[in-house]
Amino acid sequence: MKYSIQMSDAVHILAYIELFKDTNQLSSEMIASSVETNAANIRKIMASLKKAGLIHTKVGKPTPVLAKDPSEITFLDIYKSIEGNTNLIQVDPKTNPNCVVGANIQDVLLKEYDFLQKKVEEQMEQITLDTILHDISLLEVQRRPENKKIIEKYL
Repeated sequence: MKYSIQMSDAVHILAYIELFKDTNQLSSEMIASSVETNAANIRKIMASLKKAGLIHTKVGKPTPVLAKDPSEITFLDIYKSIEGNTNLIQVDPKTNPNCVVGANIQDVLLKEYDFLQKKVEEQMEQITLDTILHDISLLEVQRRPENKKIIEKYL
């Protein structure tokens, strides 16, 4: 089964941009180093975040900034910027219409998957980038107290 880690990478990028906003460490190469991917992948995700109105960037300048306060950016915003209107779970469109299960499974699953999609989206609206920054900060101060100055704003 194929799965995407782009949502995780997008949250990572947004958190990184916010935490390091007043530094010179915002190039796609620096962000890629944190995500452990390549700079082209970072630029691709950032293009989606920009198109969704979550960040502002300038061509040729490594100075991305959040377009909104972290408390106003939800997981649902981030998810939709990366995945569009794609549902988390997809129904297999190719089943045997001559089979009792195959002829009916798509309609049954579609109803259940729609229900689940709505519930997940409701929960995603409750999680903000601000929450993630706070949780990152709590863990970082436990792991490396010497970095408290970088993250203290989010504690």
